[in-house]
Amino acid sequence: MKVIIPLAGKGTRLRPHTHTVPKPMLKVAGKPVMDYVLDDVRKLGDVSEVIYITGHLKEAVEAHARSRYSDLPASFIEQRVQDGTAGAVALARARVDEPVLIMFVDTIFDTDLSVIKTSTDDGIIWTKEVEDYQRFGVVVTDANGHMTQIIEKPKTPVSKRANIGLYFIRNWQLLFEGIDHVLKAPKNQGEYYLTDAFQYMIDHGAKLQVIDVAGWYDAGKIDTLLDTNRVMLEKGLARIPRGLDDCTIIDPVYIEDGVVLTGSTVGPNVSIGAGSQLLSCTVSHTIIGEQSRLARCTLSMSLVGDRVVLEGVKGEVTVGDDGEVRSRA
Repeated sequence: MKVIIPLAGKGTRLRPHTHTVPKPMLKVAGKPVMDYVLDDVRKLGDVSEVIYITGHLKEAVEAHARSRYSDLPASFIEQRVQDGTAGAVALARARVDEPVLIMFVDTIFDTDLSVIKTSTDDGIIWTKEVEDYQRFGVVVTDANGHMTQIIEKPKTPVSKRANIGLYFIRNWQLLFEGIDHVLKAPKNQGEYYLTDAFQYMIDHGAKLQVIDVAGWYDAGKIDTLLDTNRVMLEKGLARIPRGLDDCTIIDPVYIEDGVVLTGSTVGPNVSIGAGSQLLSCTVSHTIIGEQSRLARCTLSMSLVGDRVVLEGVKGEVTVGDDGEVRSRA
């Protein structure tokens, strides 16, 4: 099986952090978002190649994948034109000659991918039931649990099963035939959507099984990234190193080695990278990167990058790598 991971986007909703860090490499609970996905790929054990569709800050993505996942054979293809999800997957065509797993890394999902090994359908589309269905593309199924249609942002509740960007396609030949069809047609709302290729497959007789995931956690915006950090900590990824003193810890938190928390209260739902210092601070519901120094700060719902200096700051902030903010009040 081949795996395609499109991650060329610029992550505009996560600026200023994505000016210097690729969106899939932002961390929740001390771990890059893309690593949650790749750890699931590694567990499958029968992957012949991971095909990364790169773009923004592609060198950093490639270096991380080659270093952290050197056991997974990999190739890297740059998406020079951001023309949609179908355009991204189309770039992998020359390297796909067997069933393919397609995984978008804006989200972290909780599901057992081993179902791939026993499925006999043409493919699988994973979904999550949501109440705010109007925000998503939703999947409609027949009585046998096969997809019949994907509807973008429906006004009426035809389905509450949101498309989450996780797909297994056994009939890869028909998939690329569908992508060809999509790329030759006028753009859909300015883009070429992969979901339109799935609709082509269904219209030509394919059976795509629909499976609900147990959990689906968004990492594409600052507020949802912070909430996903909370969920991952609550699911068991919390960590407190030995040797911390003169501080108060309110679980759950993730704190790497070498962190100094002098006279500070930290938590709940805080992640702090290696080498950072908090001096007389109170911090909750916040992610702080590596080698940052915070003094006399009171923060909540904040995202702080690496090597940041904050002094006397109170409230909610988002400060990218190497930023400095000082309040003299």
